[in-house]
Formats: sequence, C-alpha cells, structure tokens
Amino acid sequence: MTRLPSRIVPLEPPFDGELEALLAKATPPSAPGPLALFRVLAKNPGLADRVATTGAHFLGRSSSLPLRDRELVVARVCARCGNEYEWGVHVAAFAAAAGLSDAEVRHTVSVPADPDAWTPNEAALIAMVDALHETATLDDATWAALASHYDEAQCLELLMLAGWYHAISFVCNATRVPLETWQARLPRAL
Repeated sequence: MTRLPSRIVPLEPPFDGELEALLAKATPPSAPGPLALFRVLAKNPGLADRVATTGAHFLGRSSSLPLRDRELVVARVCARCGNEYEWGVHVAAFAAAAGLSDAEVRHTVSVPADPDAWTPNEAALIAMVDALHETATLDDATWAALASHYDEAQCLELLMLAGWYHAISFVCNATRVPLETWQARLPRAL
C-alpha cells in the first residue's frame, strides 16, 4: 500500500545542541537515530519536550506497570487506531523484551479480540482498550475485570496509557509521520 506524503516533514540533521539533547532524550536505546515522530514534534520544541517527558514516565522505571502489560496496551491502542508508525516502533523496540511472541503481536490487531490468545489479565487489558476506543468509557463488567488484576494506581495508569497512545495515534495519523526503515509493519487483522 502506498503511503501518502507527510503533512509535516520531520526535521533533518544537523540539529542545534538543545534540539540534539531533546531528540536524544526521546530516542529509545534500540533506535538507530532520532525517531521521525520526535523530529516532527520538534517543530514545536516545548511540546516535544513535554511529550518526551510524559512518554518517559510510561516507558521508564516510574511506571507501576509490568513491561508486557504496558506493551500489550500500547500495541492494542495503536492497532485499533490504525497507527502503523507507533505500533511498529513499539513492536520493533519492545515486543521481544516484553515477552510478546510473534503470534501475540499479530493478535494485537485482531478485531474482535481472540479470547484464547490471552491470559485473564491480558484479556482484561484488551477489553479495556477496546471499550475505551469504542465508547470512551468502561462498563462495570470491564472495570471489574481490570480491577481484579490491577490496583487503583495501576488502573489509573492503564487508563492514562491508553489515552496517551490514542493521542499519539492522532498525531502520527494526521501528520502522516513517515515510517522508520527498521520498524515492524502493521499486519491486517486476523
């Protein structure tokens, strides 16, 4: 499938010292260079800095969530939003470390979700993402399933994580951030 041209073209090097530092802060250790998303966001440096700082919370040690759970939520949100850029970057950068198999990664795009693909807590995460994507809220049964596996602090973080990557999906899709050469490609739904 041919991708449409970017609406906001990512900045290219050379970068000044301040921008270089910002891009270094926002680049995952496994990435070969500054991400296209942050080179787009760098056109608004204050915003880019805030995005990098917030993203660092979700991806860093201050998160209360296990890596696998976090990456499952990120992949599902991005898949549901059709955000190939962020889905593919996270799959390439974090899926193996999170212990997500190739089959599980493919199942993050299945709609409806395959209930046999996930453990009970993972099924609760998928249901949370799907409900938020479809209705912007959680019914009592979905909340109860989530709360049976996660404490209140983690439930709040999960809600914010899903919302954060929904917002990132809006930016990636609307600006048409160009794909990274090394990232995974979003498969069609199973």
